[in-house]
Amino acid sequence: MDATDAKIVQALQRDGRQRLADLSETVGLSATPLARRIARLEESGVITGYSARVDQEKLGLPLNAFIFVELEHQSRDAVAAFETALRRFDEVMECYLMTGTRDVLIRVVARDLAAFDRFLEDGLMQVPGIRNMRSSFALRTMIRRDVLPM
Repeated sequence: MDATDAKIVQALQRDGRQRLADLSETVGLSATPLARRIARLEESGVITGYSARVDQEKLGLPLNAFIFVELEHQSRDAVAAFETALRRFDEVMECYLMTGTRDVLIRVVARDLAAFDRFLEDGLMQVPGIRNMRSSFALRTMIRRDVLPM
């Protein structure tokens, strides 16, 4: 990846819907070589897809909960089984394998506390292999970036 590829990636992170002609002006390439570079970035996995950013509050999902999970076992199979189980819950927006005293950090969205409680009782608490979990609620988002630094 060279400096031109970095310009392309940065511009597409800011606006993935922009026209090829506009992007061409931004990065200083004509349309054909630009399209080839974008295709190469997609094929190599640098660009993984395109999506619309939406306001979760306007979709009726204002609650962000962060759940720290300690697993009973930290073996590769136990972690893989836990990850597979979590994939079935639409409320799980992000999940990270962590270092330190907690094994996993999960971000969950919900309509309200009652919906979060249902997710815990009917969902997460039914997943085998959990030793302990602790939840925290975000009061507000202070910083959220969708553009990675280049």
